This record gives sequence, structure tokens and C-alpha cells, in this order.
Amino acid sequence: MLEKLRSAEEKYTNMESELADPSIFSDAEKYASLMKEYKALTPVIEKYREYKKAEAELYELKEMLDGTLEPDMREMVATEYKDTQKKLSDFLEELKILLLPRDPNDDKNVIVEIRAGAGGEEAALFAAVLYRMYSMYAETEGFRASLMSANETELGGFREITFMIEGDGAYSRFKFESGVHRVQRVPETESQGRIQTSTATVAVLPEVEDIEIEINPQDLIFESCKSSGAGGQHVNKTESAVRLTHKPTGIVVECQEERSQFKNKDKALKMLRAKLYDIKQTEQSEKIASERRSQVGTGDRSERIRTYNYPQGRITDHRIGLTLYSLENFLNGSIGNMIDALITADTAEKLKNS
Repeated sequence: MLEKLRSAEEKYTNMESELADPSIFSDAEKYASLMKEYKALTPVIEKYREYKKAEAELYELKEMLDGTLEPDMREMVATEYKDTQKKLSDFLEELKILLLPRDPNDDKNVIVEIRAGAGGEEAALFAAVLYRMYSMYAETEGFRASLMSANETELGGFREITFMIEGDGAYSRFKFESGVHRVQRVPETESQGRIQTSTATVAVLPEVEDIEIEINPQDLIFESCKSSGAGGQHVNKTESAVRLTHKPTGIVVECQEERSQFKNKDKALKMLRAKLYDIKQTEQSEKIASERRSQVGTGDRSERIRTYNYPQGRITDHRIGLTLYSLENFLNGSIGNMIDALITADTAEKLKNS
């Protein structure tokens, strides 16, 4: 590992020289690629340099202990030597984590789809609760959430809703939300006070660049139509809504949230590209041996991942066995602790398999 780190530091130094050369700016694509790699390598090199500094300090302290010292001074140096050993050990553990293969999608924006599952209107209302929860969390993290498509019910729920979350590292924070979310509560429409169990399915897809997934225009059926919804000033006025059908896969995407047909088409293409990329990723992941997969999981939408129990005010994530008793705050966007725990569990699993 240390040999790998020495090579990485040498590469990092060469990259610094390249980025300092004014001629690099004449090739925008090369500059962007180099900057991305440099940025990804920076935390590793910074931690490695801290490790080397502690290693040098440890060597100096060892030399002092091997020499002649007054008893009081020897005790003080011995304590410092022990503390530096601990520091060195901690740096090594941190470096092991930093050297784990990164998910290439972690820095990307995400497209989130929420669909009502079992439970009828109650499931649609729960889908709306999840949309609000993610929107509020995105705001606290400094991300920007924008609606792409929505199929709203008369009571204010969503049969399905798709939105984008933009910001550096958005996928790394949202990727573990894919799966079936289950709610247990007394529906507003229930007069007998009986608890109902309903579900909503969440899919988190990384935004994909054109160069990653190429779409042949001849494979698309483009249709324009009037916006539809529960009502509003701009509903059913102009044919700004867009429906795209991808003939090879049969995937259909719709977007109606913008007043401009051009903007809706652009958003619909982003949604389609993300879905095609997701299919490609799923095919690749199925080739990976099961023992090499993370136990946390990021993509199986048939997997029940979490239960929201209103009577007991608790949220349980079934993948890591974590239960929190702060349902109200959680639904108001305070989901960071759960996401941190999922990331920690995923990292631990990767370390075990590395």
C-alpha cells in the first residue's frame, strides 16, 4: 500500500506541474479531465503527507529514547512516542478507506423517481411525503431540487413523481435510497383508526452525459401533448408537454413541468439517458460475484429497505438494522444520520472484501 501511495504522490506532483502550465487551458477537455483526477487524488495525498510527517516524528522520538535522557524527559518523550504511534495507525486506517475504489458516479447529479406502490391513495400520499423529505434534505445540504415530471392525485399525493437533485456529490448522498419504502400509519381517509401498511418505490439514477450513453435519434418516437394535472394556470393550455418512447427498449418518459417544449424535451432526454445507463449498470453488476457485492445495496427496487412507523415514531432501515426514534424530524429532511450510517456500513463491507 505504501508503494502505491508513493507512486500516487509522484503522479500528483506531475499533475500539479501540468496544471501550472498555461498551455493546458487551450484544451478544455484535457484540463477538465486533469482537474477532476487531481481533485479526487487530493484527499489521499494530503492524508499520506500527514502520515509521512508523523512517521518522521516517530523516528526522531525513537532516536531520543535510544539516547540518554533525564527520567522526567524520558517519560514525556515516551508518552509522545506512544501518541504518535497511535496517530500513525489511525492515518493508515484512513488511507485504507481513501484508497478503496470510488464509485465513478458519486460526484454526479441524480434523478429520483418515486412511485406509489401497494396501498392505493394512501401510497400516493406517502410518495408525496417522501418527495417533501428529500427536497428538504437537499436544501439543507446545499443541493438544488427541480421537478421533472409528476402525476398528481386529487388528494395531493403522487402516483409517480420524478425530480433532479443537482450538486457536487449528490449521488454519493442519495444512492442508498433506492428500494421499497414502507409506511405504517392511520390514513387520513380511515374513519375507524386502523393502521394501514402502504409502500412507495424509490429509484435513484445518476445523471448521464451524452458521451456515456449515446441515443440514436432514429430510435426515438417524439410526441408533444398538452400538460395534465390537478389544475392550475398553465394546465391544458399549450402543447408543451413531451413524451419520448425509446423503440429498442420500450422505455417511455414524459416531462411537462416546463412551459417550454424545448426544455421539457431536454429534461426527458436526461431521464431516458439515466434509465438506459441504469439498465447497463444493472447488467454489469449481475456479473459480479455475490460475495463481492456490498451488503447495503444501491439498486434493487424490489428490496424493502426501510419502514416508517407513525404510531411508534420510528424509522427502521432493514439493511443495517438501524432504528431511529425521530420520525417527525426525519420526514422534515433530517436524514443525514441515516445516510452517514449507510455509507459507513458500505465502507466497512468494502474494506472486508478488499
